[in-house]
Amino acid sequence: MPSAINPSPTGITKLTNCRLIKDGRIVNEDLWISAKNGKILDSQEVFYAERATADEVVDLGGRLVAPGFMDVQMNGGFGFDFSTVPEDISQYAKGVKKLNKSLVQTGVTAYLPTLPSQKSEVYHKVLPFLAPSGTSRDSSLGAESLGAHVEGPFISPTKNGIHSPSVLLPGFPNGIADVEACYGVSNLPWAERQQDDLPSPIRAITLAPELPGALDVVRELAARGLVVCIGHTEASYEVAGAAMRAGARMVTHLFNAMRPLHHRNPGVFGLLGTDSPLPSSPIASSPSSPSSSALDVSARPLPAAAAATPQKPFFGLIADGIHLHPTSVALAYRAHPRGCVLVTDSMALLGLPDGTYAWTNGERITKRGALLTLDGSVADSATTPGAASKSNNDTAAATKSEEEEEQGERAASPGSSAASSPGSSASASAPDTPRKPAPRIAGSAVTLVECVNNFAAWSGGGLAAAVGCVTGAPARMLGLDGVKGGLEPGCDADLVVLGGGEDGGGEGGGAGEVWVEMVWKFGRRVFVRGEGGKEGE
Repeated sequence: MPSAINPSPTGITKLTNCRLIKDGRIVNEDLWISAKNGKILDSQEVFYAERATADEVVDLGGRLVAPGFMDVQMNGGFGFDFSTVPEDISQYAKGVKKLNKSLVQTGVTAYLPTLPSQKSEVYHKVLPFLAPSGTSRDSSLGAESLGAHVEGPFISPTKNGIHSPSVLLPGFPNGIADVEACYGVSNLPWAERQQDDLPSPIRAITLAPELPGALDVVRELAARGLVVCIGHTEASYEVAGAAMRAGARMVTHLFNAMRPLHHRNPGVFGLLGTDSPLPSSPIASSPSSPSSSALDVSARPLPAAAAATPQKPFFGLIADGIHLHPTSVALAYRAHPRGCVLVTDSMALLGLPDGTYAWTNGERITKRGALLTLDGSVADSATTPGAASKSNNDTAAATKSEEEEEQGERAASPGSSAASSPGSSASASAPDTPRKPAPRIAGSAVTLVECVNNFAAWSGGGLAAAVGCVTGAPARMLGLDGVKGGLEPGCDADLVVLGGGEDGGGEGGGAGEVWVEMVWKFGRRVFVRGEGGKEGE
């Protein structure tokens, strides 16, 4: 026992009578956190070495405690769109701050504000406001930006989704100089800054690796410290593998806005079936090919390099029951469990009532539950409001034919004619009547905890695995393991207390639905369910 206990306030809180979700397991342990340094503490060191005790002991009544959730693809929410630039730019800063305070109440304590394809001037104006915001370690600010994710405009025009074709860029004829011109050199990590410790606004970039000059750019971006993701792409398996070898780390919303899995060309999805470095190949050795067709080997006989196996990437999944069928989610997870990162791809309409809203370029988006569709049109079989929050959300799942994949992401429920089998009466009736195209999916309005519930029910991995996909996996992908996404001593004390999960017995937990009860940020309680948010410093 220590010789004397320090009577001074310590800023320490002890969470007791709780179940911790850590390392893919659910364990019964207490947790000590500090509001002074915002870190998780080693209880033995605190008590025996520092002779300190907790200022507050919180009995959680057997509730679950998880690391704070991390969302690496979020376009906006609660009425705010990261891509919309107001005339008074000060209003943009206020909008970000308001979103951060609302977002943390959903359990998300850190995220990458995401900008889809835009004109260069938009990036130049807004990126400075999206830089990492946790340096002050001020819990009152809510969710913490870890830096922006720029999703485009270097993407395929045939896999653009709802990205405006008019702003897409066809490749990198000038190499890294094209990246600097697009986003602004001052927003990139290698910029000379007035303050050496000022973080770069950009953390991650999504691009299509088949674009001319892309692989050279991937190699240079990765060497300079940026997370490179591949997405919105026509890339074959070989080209995607070359991108991984060049330094790419993640696949943006796997399955969506890319070629579907084919038995002779597995495409981007095929990367999940491999686990060793990609050896030299003709494809990888000539990354600066002047045309995308030179990189696209899908129409040619399979070369000897087809047997080469690139390293497995991290991959994002939108488990909202609309973008992906539950079986697709389970298939991807089982192929590469440690690489699975759940994302919301949420838009500004997250948290808003159902209805039709104005969007960019004079277009409209209709919200109906978690389903968002472009052009103000909603499928006859669209999901009912709130369907995505159900763990057994099989009625909300969307399927897409290969023809629709070529046209862009479209929404359809399994019970609709668009999703019926070729031999069904729905597809056989009225053969001469042109089928009205299904509406195009326009991001999501789902919360990350809803994705966790869906994934836990669909994947077979259980609740602990689902939580790992929004905590440890994104932290590893961003190179932040040991800082974010864990409950080990030294990690940031960003915590989510979850209610429910009563069916989740055993170390890995079952599929009992959970919800956010409390949130801690940097060791301070910032949200309590039913108390209107922040509890106090």
